[in-house]
Amino acid sequence: MTESDIRELAKNFFDGIERGDLDAVIGSYAETAAIWHNTDNKEQSPEDNRRTLTGFIRFVPVRRYTNRRLTVFPGGFVHQHDLEGENAAGEQAVVRTCIVCQVANGKITRLDEYMDSAEVAAITKLAQS
Repeated sequence: MTESDIRELAKNFFDGIERGDLDAVIGSYAETAAIWHNTDNKEQSPEDNRRTLTGFIRFVPVRRYTNRRLTVFPGGFVHQHDLEGENAAGEQAVVRTCIVCQVANGKITRLDEYMDSAEVAAITKLAQS
């Protein structure tokens, strides 16, 4: 893949989450992709990730990725951003995030997500309000 291809994959992936297009998100993963989150130290499959994102999108219907910074390297990318979320009651939270992805054959084969647990707690609270 070229650097341009990887940049496009990353943009489409995060744009898909932002607009709630889970088919686009899951379609960005290789079938055997592993998705890991530092907040629970567990790996998910793409379908497990679909379930996680379905709940997140339901309870945090307004999502924006701001301050996007993308660094491409051979075989993957690092994406840093502020995930701004707002629930149906208008309450807001921000989670500063760093995601490292490995890419092969046009698909994400591994995603490692790093978030501050206190900020995750704040956005999780939105989903419970």
